[in-house]
Amino acid sequence: MISPLAYIHPEAKIGENVEIGPFVFIDRNVVIGDNNKIMPNVNILYGARIGNGNTIFPGAVIGAVPQDLKFRGEETTAEVGDNNLIRENVTINRGTAAKGKTVVGNNNLLMEGVHVAHDATIGNGCIIGNSTKMAGEVVIDDYSIISASVLMHQFCRVGGYGMIQGGCRFSKDVPPYIIAGRDPICYAGINIVGLRRRGFSNETIEQIHNAYRIIYQSGLNTTDALKKIEEEMEMTPELNYIVTFIRESARGIIPGSK
Repeated sequence: MISPLAYIHPEAKIGENVEIGPFVFIDRNVVIGDNNKIMPNVNILYGARIGNGNTIFPGAVIGAVPQDLKFRGEETTAEVGDNNLIRENVTINRGTAAKGKTVVGNNNLLMEGVHVAHDATIGNGCIIGNSTKMAGEVVIDDYSIISASVLMHQFCRVGGYGMIQGGCRFSKDVPPYIIAGRDPICYAGINIVGLRRRGFSNETIEQIHNAYRIIYQSGLNTTDALKKIEEEMEMTPELNYIVTFIRESARGIIPGSK
């Protein structure tokens, strides 16, 4: 299952039932779990931690040093969970002193050419489209769908269960459950189809929709809109997530449509 044309550092730890193709390079201080398939020409570098059941396609590089001039060689990691599909030429850099690790969770699809920069965090069940680039310390919550060629400014956060249109670029946070698109990027409604596919009830979807009507269409500023939601609506887990996400946003959220 391990090609004789692969290089594996003697200090690397490899689990059971791991398939490693030719011209794979696995560095020291690397830990790889069970049942992984690593295709030809993959580089898994110092500090990489790979879970179980992942498929890593040719040309991917996991654990390269950050593209951050403040990096001074500190001990950091690039951590990939379980059951991910990491397609061709994906790059996942390891962390810096800021957070110490870059994290990709479980059951994600990272399509060709995706870049995950230092200290970024991707949750579970996300789909990240071709050539999408995320800068340092970006956070993507669970079950997000990011289309192709999206550019994310450092420190931005993307809320869960939403969808971002291809070709978008943004420097503010994208709240959960919504569709974001157009140029410049703005709120374009809630992700009704995605929410139904994830098992959200019609009642819950309507509550989410009503909350965003207050946030984006009532004419209130963000602080007053969140206060109105808390005072006038039943605070379900979904509404708590929305309110907490927006209230804690350091960069502010994307605007509504004009």
